[in-house]
Amino acid sequence: MQASSLIQLIWLASPALPVGGFSYSEGLESAVESAGVTGEEAAASWISDQLHLTLARGDLAVMAQAIPAWRANDMPRIKVLNDWVLQTRETSEFRAQTEQMGRSLLEWLRNHEGANAAHIQACAALPPTYPVAFALAASQTAADARDCLLTYAFGWAENMMQAALKSVPLGQSAGQRILARLSREIPPAVETALALPDAERQAFSPMLAILSSQHETQYSRLFRS
Repeated sequence: MQASSLIQLIWLASPALPVGGFSYSEGLESAVESAGVTGEEAAASWISDQLHLTLARGDLAVMAQAIPAWRANDMPRIKVLNDWVLQTRETSEFRAQTEQMGRSLLEWLRNHEGANAAHIQACAALPPTYPVAFALAASQTAADARDCLLTYAFGWAENMMQAALKSVPLGQSAGQRILARLSREIPPAVETALALPDAERQAFSPMLAILSSQHETQYSRLFRS
């Protein structure tokens, strides 16, 4: 990979990227409250399950299709993928998260060197979800889709690990052990996403949807979802 592309992917995976990912737990905070996620092993297993059951079969699978679509300027395909993400967000919290992070990443792209102005305008008109906006940002590099998906998944894993540290709570060493486990599991999850046809892409996770719904009225909370 070219050094410039590698640096761009590292930048996109950084927790310092101003998209607000740190403010979401994606149901984990509710799981701590009511689903028995009260220690390191439970938190690691919960996040691992989410990686394989929802991220790999949903957002990562969308990105695997959206990156080549952006590069081919296939806007009808981009709209179909973006609509699918919106239609499969099962709670208002999850939908608000993907819309807010998509808008924030698009604002970052507007001020980013080398961004495609026509694509940014087209993305803004959707309006963008986070996986589709991230695919746009990643498509500006020379990296292949696999490396772009690895980047997205690691950035997600780091945010989820940080959410576990705050909500379980856990110490930094426990967090690093969780991240080490996720780092081993991310590559096979990405391979699953790359091989997934449209008909098998899905976001069926009823327990996660229930926990997200409960989070909206949770008595005490740190995160927006």
